Amino acid sequence: MKRIIGLAAPLAALAALAGCAAPATRISTGLQRYGLDTARADCVGQRLQSNLSLGQLQRLGKAAAAYKQGDTTPGVLTPSDLVRVATELRDPEIVVEVGKAAAGCNVVG
Repeated sequence: MKRIIGLAAPLAALAALAGCAAPATRISTGLQRYGLDTARADCVGQRLQSNLSLGQLQRLGKAAAAYKQGDTTPGVLTPSDLVRVATELRDPEIVVEVGKAAAGCNVVG
């Protein structure tokens, strides 16, 4: 099964973004901490910032943080884990945009 490299933890940082002017930078930095190269991390950050509202980013971050608490493999998120986290928010736009960012930035590998 393909794995999406460590999106849970960096997305968890989104929960603290209230009022932050640069969510893309925070997303990218978090992804890089979990081993994603700069180009792909920047790509995901830019796509999510461009296509989701700050409120949606915050909700996604909170959901990822809650999911990570029970995770047996921190730092690794499978595609099904990522979809599950996004789906729990019952916001189809979040599900679509997270999937598009991961696929469009070649985060699956």
